[in-house]
Amino acid sequence: QVQLVESGGGLVQAGGSLRLSCAASGRTFSTYVMGWFRQAPGKEREFVANINRSGGATSYADSVKGRFTISRDNAKSTVYLQMNSLKPEDTAVYYCAAGLTFELMRRGNCEVWGQGTLVTVSS
Repeated sequence: QVQLVESGGGLVQAGGSLRLSCAASGRTFSTYVMGWFRQAPGKEREFVANINRSGGATSYADSVKGRFTISRDNAKSTVYLQMNSLKPEDTAVYYCAAGLTFELMRRGNCEVWGQGTLVTVSS
């Protein structure tokens, strides 16, 4: 089983960009569907985006479609989330996750979770 460590969070002004990274340990990274979730203060954790094993298919929550891009580099065992045109409502702790299928992941059913990285967007 992989272990996941996120990085790249921080404080950014509205309209700015950030790129989150999630580094995986272990040799099985390429066997997992990878994704990002977020949890804002006082709210439930929600799905943001995921990507299939090869990187050839992705899906996004409607709230981030057109602004966020998920990608992965299996050689580096890393998944990324490029976030552009950030809004204050994007403020949350962002979690990386590894799962078995696209649909299970979209429902929050994941095998491994990272510890999270905080993104704060100021207005």
